[in-house]
Formats: sequence, structure tokens, C-alpha cells
Amino acid sequence: MKNKEQIINYLEELYPNAECELNYNKDYELLIAVVLSAQCTDKRVNQVTKELFNQYNLEEISKLDVKEIETIIRSVGTYTRKALYLKEIATSLIQNYQGKVPNDREYLESLPGVGHKTCNVVLSNLYNVPAIAVDTHVSRVSKRLGIGKDTDDVVKIEKKLMKIFPKEKWSKLHHQLVLFGRYHCKSLKPDCNFCKLKNCCKYHQHIMKNNK
Repeated sequence: MKNKEQIINYLEELYPNAECELNYNKDYELLIAVVLSAQCTDKRVNQVTKELFNQYNLEEISKLDVKEIETIIRSVGTYTRKALYLKEIATSLIQNYQGKVPNDREYLESLPGVGHKTCNVVLSNLYNVPAIAVDTHVSRVSKRLGIGKDTDDVVKIEKKLMKIFPKEKWSKLHHQLVLFGRYHCKSLKPDCNFCKLKNCCKYHQHIMKNNK
């Protein structure tokens, strides 16, 4: 891809210290936060997990009644389902790994509410495993920059990103793409005027063509 270095350099200029915006102090806190972040903003998740983790540790979460968990996480999407996930995840981690989150993709993806994307985020942040987690922001930016097709699902986009960009940049690139999509290349009213990637952006080219 001829614009690869341009993309890398611009994202590095914007977000040289890009990192996960979910707040956590313990490994299991990150896992729980990422599970809660599905269909929910990081800002909302951080508000919810602050209350949850200030009141309960992992063992206590495993023993909570599901309704109690629901009360705390009610403001996140699909909270009834996620309350069940949290209790089961906490129970499994305690029973199988003494409450630690292992560097074991197969095990993690067997947990309720933990899919491929969630596992990528967790392993990348906790164990520096090279990975690119494709969320709505990464998907949107990739399609606009011509990395993925409009019909590509997240798996296809992940494979294309991994093929184009160096493996040692995957984890940081993931965070940079998320932040770029969240704050610059937004779904509605993206900040195209000041973007240095306009020349390789299909979305911008489409807008310019329609405005002629």
C-alpha cells in the first residue's frame, strides 16, 4: 500500500503515546471493562467500573447476586446479559487461574462475552501480544482510507491491516486508529479540513466529488 508510511507517520504525529482509554489497575479489571465496552462508550464504562471495582474485588463479584451486578452496570448496553458474563468470568478466573487473566487465547475466548476482538485488546495490553482489534472506529477508518472494502467484515479488515502494517506496530496502531476514529475521523462530521490523509481518503474524495 503506497500510503502506508503516510498513515503511520500521521497517526504517530497525532497520538505518539496512544493507549487504551479504559481505566484499570488489575488484569481482571481490564478484561471486565472490555467486556462491558461492547455497544458502549469507554467514558460510560469507566464510570461504571469505578463504582464496581471500588466496592468489590474479583472474588466478591463472583459471589454477588446477578441482580446486584445489574444495578451497578445498568447504564451500559445489554446490562442484563453482561451481568451474567461478569459473574461467570469472575468465577472461572478464580477456579481455573487463581483470579489471574492468563495469556491463553483459547481459554479467554471460551469465556462468555469474550470474543476475538476482546481477546485481542486484553492480550495486547496485558502481555504485549501483537494484535489489532477491529471495533467500529477501526473499521470505519480502514474503509475510508481504502484499506478495507465497504462490504468487509471486521475479520477481513483485521487480516488486511495485519498484512499491510509491520507486526511490531500492530498493538499501538490499534489504539491510534481507535483514537483517530473517535476524535477525528468521526462517523458524523469528521474533521476532514485539517486531516493530512485527505489525499488517500475515499470518504473525502466522495464528498468533494458530490460538492462539485
